[in-house]
Formats: sequence, structure tokens, C-alpha cells
Amino acid sequence: MRVLVVGGGGREHALVWKLSQSPEVEKIYCAPGNAGIASLAERVPIEAGEVEKILDFVRAKEIHLTVVGPEAPLMAGIVDLFHEDGRLIFGPCKEGARLEGSKVWAKQFMIKYGIPTAAYEVFHNAAEAYNYLQKASYPLVVKADGLAAGKGVTVAKKYSEANKAVRLIMEEKVFQSAGNSIVIEECLEGDEVSVFAITDGESYITLPSVQDHKAVYEGDWGPNTGGMGAYSPAPVFTEQLARIVDEKVFQPLISGLKKEGISYRGVIFGGLMLTADGPKVLEFNVRFGDPETQVLLPRLASDLCPLLYEAARGNLSTVAPLRWSEDAAVCVIMASRGYPGKYEKGKEIQGLNEVTGLNKTMVFHAGTAFESNKTVTAGGRVLGVTAWDHSLKAAVEKAYRLAETIKFEGAYYRRDIAHRAFK
Repeated sequence: MRVLVVGGGGREHALVWKLSQSPEVEKIYCAPGNAGIASLAERVPIEAGEVEKILDFVRAKEIHLTVVGPEAPLMAGIVDLFHEDGRLIFGPCKEGARLEGSKVWAKQFMIKYGIPTAAYEVFHNAAEAYNYLQKASYPLVVKADGLAAGKGVTVAKKYSEANKAVRLIMEEKVFQSAGNSIVIEECLEGDEVSVFAITDGESYITLPSVQDHKAVYEGDWGPNTGGMGAYSPAPVFTEQLARIVDEKVFQPLISGLKKEGISYRGVIFGGLMLTADGPKVLEFNVRFGDPETQVLLPRLASDLCPLLYEAARGNLSTVAPLRWSEDAAVCVIMASRGYPGKYEKGKEIQGLNEVTGLNKTMVFHAGTAFESNKTVTAGGRVLGVTAWDHSLKAAVEKAYRLAETIKFEGAYYRRDIAHRAFK
């Protein structure tokens, strides 16, 4: 089977890495890929958002399965385009991608189908939002309606912070059209956990729990990022909670999508808060998480290819039960100095050869490039240093030993990944 993975970050490196282990896969392409992916797949110089060019490539190479990594191509309608051409692709249609692409639409969907979530208000202009903030109780959460690369959410502890968030989103347009509308919602308290489900639109398979760290600084404070690290499983997510999430989140979600006539053959990523009143949905994403994928796939003992292939075909019920390692996994993100703000690129990365091939470890490339025979930084999040072992503590220690071996100018990483699991 010839497979194309769309995207060029750490998530895509993890997908390519796992697919490369499948006896079903004879050739992997990745558009556009990165320096690390190049050792496992043929890189294709097409950006993830160039959906027409991607389809042309799939036709030319007779690709059997396309797997979409990032959310933007899904919102751009790549799945609809492929379906019209009779091509197999893993991911939801454009309408289904609105679960992530529009916070407003997602909230309305959740309320309609009885999925537990935070109380909220929607605003389409800044003046009304400012007026609401003056009367509101704090803390609260301000969210840009559209895609903002994981950075469009602000937890505001006081009026001045909420006011600033509204100004940046709605008036200064830091997220462009994604900030035309905003959601302001109650701030839920509890432990946050991520749960993924693979669906073919009829049935679904849930994956083990993950906890990630969005804030840039240790102690979970500072501006939100795309993710500074993750670990799996999440000790706080019990079997009883898993049953509740299945019954109150995923079952009504899949049923609701069917009732809306939405074709959804892909992954659903539920960001949940475990409150005193039970699990509530913070948000849905319509693709694998990053860096959550980097800790889930090393734990998957089954072949990934049939899972994605049969989900895309609408035959998920034919897939054998998934097997998972008992190992715990942790991923530490090494970022460029200044991220999630401005940062420099082109810094040489040293130490990668020393950590390649070590037992139960993998360094997933995110923002990297190959220039003048050197691997250099090319993004804010540069590497996902991942390790797995018999215990979470052992995995954490191993991951940090790897991170200490890798060097580049301005390298920054949090030194408390998985701290919530040990409290």
C-alpha cells in the first residue's frame, strides 16, 4: 500500500514512524514533511494547505490512502475534494471539521445533543464583549471562534486580562478572521485530560488517555502554546470515568453527527475537564493531537495502518481489538527561545546522532529543516523528545536524559512535564 501523510510537524513524524512499521505499507510520502521524516518517507514539496496540488499528486502516484495531520486542510475541504474524486482519505469532511474550526458551532452542537460543556456566551463585536466582561464573574475563558494553532484561548483571572484577550482577538486581529467572533465561557475546575476516538461515522474505538501541558512555563503558567509536552496514560482517568465519557460524550457525538448528515471518518480529539460534576468537554479537535500523538503511538502494539484504512473505508467494525503496551510514555517538547512569540530559525541542532536508536526512545522532529548538511531549527516547537518505560517516572527520567544530550542555541523546554501525575 502507498500512503501519503499530509503535514510536516511532530504529529506527522509520529504517524509516519508508526506507519513505516506496518507490513501493509510499501511506500510512504509526506507533504511537506521535515528533516526527521525524510529518513522514513519521501518528502513532497507541497504545503499542507495546497489541497488541489495534493490531490494531483495522489492521482499521479496512485496513492491508496491519504492521512491528514493538521486541521487547516480539513477545514479547507480536502476530504470533500478527495471523496468527489473517489479517493480514500482519513479525516472528516469540511462540515465535520467545524467541530474544531468554529468554537461557536461546536458549542451549539454540544448543547443540541446534550454533551456536557461549560456555560457560555457568543459575541460578534468587541463592544458587546467588553460590556459583558464588566459584569462577569472571574475567572473566565475567552476563545477565538476559528483556528488559532492552539493559541486562541485565554484563561482570564481578572477583567484586565479578559479585556486584553478580546482586544487582541477582535480588534487587533492577531488570529485574523478566526477572531471575527468569540466565545466567553465559565472557567471549569479540575484535572484536564485528552481522549481520542477513531470513527468511521458509525462505530468508534477510543484510545488511551493523555494529559498535556499547554502553558509555556513550568507550573502550567504563561501563554498557551500548541503543547509543551504530554504523557500517557493519565493516572487520573479511571475506567469509571472512561465509561462516563463514552456514554455522555462520544455516543451522543457520533449519533449527533449522523443526524446532521455529516460524514466523519477520522479521529475525534476530546479535550475534557474532570469537574466535581463529572467530565465536561472543553473543546473538540478533528485530528490527532500534537504532542499527544507522540506518546500514544509508541504505546500502540497493533498495526496502525489497518485502523486508519478501515476507518476511511467505513469498515471499522472489521478491525481487530487494539493492543496496547503497559509502558507509560512521555514527550518533552524542545522549543526555540521566544516561542510562542517571535523566535529565530536556522540554529544548528547537535546531539541527534547520540540519541538515535536508543531502546524505547524516539526524537520526533517538528520544526526542523536540513540545510548545508546540517539539521537546523525551522519552527517554534522544534523536537518532541519521547521515551517510554515500565513506569511513568522511568519514562520521564529517560526523556530528560535525552533532552539534555540535544543542543541548539536558544533551546528551551519545561522541566516539569508529567508533574500532575506525581502530585
